[in-house]
Amino acid sequence: MKDTGQSENKLSNSMTFSDHLEELRQRILKSIYSVVISIFFSLLIIKPLISFLEIPAGDIHLLQLAPGEFLFVAIKVAGYSGLIVSIPFIFYQIILFISPGLTKQEKSLILPAVFGSGFLFFLGLIFSWWILVPAAINFFITFGADIVEPTWSIERYFDFVLLLMSSTAIAFQLPVLQFILGSLGIITTEKMISNWKIVVISSAILSAVITPSTDPLTMSLLSISIVFLFFVGTGLTYLSENLKSKTLSSSH
Repeated sequence: MKDTGQSENKLSNSMTFSDHLEELRQRILKSIYSVVISIFFSLLIIKPLISFLEIPAGDIHLLQLAPGEFLFVAIKVAGYSGLIVSIPFIFYQIILFISPGLTKQEKSLILPAVFGSGFLFFLGLIFSWWILVPAAINFFITFGADIVEPTWSIERYFDFVLLLMSSTAIAFQLPVLQFILGSLGIITTEKMISNWKIVVISSAILSAVITPSTDPLTMSLLSISIVFLFFVGTGLTYLSENLKSKTLSSSH
């Protein structure tokens, strides 16, 4: 019986350039369809979804300051929600497209990397909504509590929440990137550890850039999280290197 990986590679090599373009077009269309369908279903439950995202605001009054502002907010929330829900399907389409051209070793890396990426993405969303958003809002409220009454624009509030959640979810991809680079031999665990000071400084700068607020508490929490994730990724890379060395030694 022929090796499945070899068969897939032969099939991939037998495809013409136009065949690859057509397959890519089909994968992109399917991904777009999944996003559109997810946005549509998000619009069907948009009011409960918005009410859920308003929970961190607590007793703060959210106002519609311009005609149609709530409508634009609803479309924006539905768009973000549809994209987030579609991410696993989009990753699946990417895997189907690139898998025929991968070696056996590369295929063994891509599955855990994709699952890890999806898990960390949603973990970043949860961490942001559960920790960062309430911390930032509490800071803004208490900072001027004796001077002003917090009454916010609903659009500004959701711009802040959606941007903070999405940027945190992207930042949580760091361990997956480290795992892939380490597994492919592009960077070693020793190199990662030796550059830990640079990572700490970079995490502070990155947190200041991607955090929509300017409060030090939110930036500090995100910066600490990025540093923690860096060491998690370093640990995963170390395990990958050990597994690779044991595999090579046993094969000899």
